[in-house]
Amino acid sequence: MLAERIYSLRKERGLSQERLAEAVGVSRQTVSKWERGAAEPELEKLRALAEVFGVSLDSLAGGAEDAPAARGAPKSPRLGPALCLIGAAAMLVLGAVLIFAPERAGELNAASAVTISGSGIALMLCAAVMGIGLWLTLRKK
Repeated sequence: MLAERIYSLRKERGLSQERLAEAVGVSRQTVSKWERGAAEPELEKLRALAEVFGVSLDSLAGGAEDAPAARGAPKSPRLGPALCLIGAAAMLVLGAVLIFAPERAGELNAASAVTISGSGIALMLCAAVMGIGLWLTLRKK
């Protein structure tokens, strides 16, 4: 089962036996033996294989398949950058309102029940959305 799994993952990733061998630190012949079931990788090499293939050790050994959500990856890879853009755009719009329509800014500040002005709260929310977006973007790498 492990032999078939190594072979299928290597083919799915478009790797040659030689490339996989280089990535794991073994010879091409060793990879060939693993795929034929003539030998099994040591634990250190299993970890290296799992890393190269981007799967868990359990998945590599034929256990449950890795799902993106199970690995902690966001459901949408574009969510982080989208939140950054939304936060930045909202901040620019709010800044323009504060500069070009100060009476609207005064209304926003008067409507705030918090000691920070309403425009300050709005700017903090925009920055928070941008921060969350940046965190989601960088977390994947």
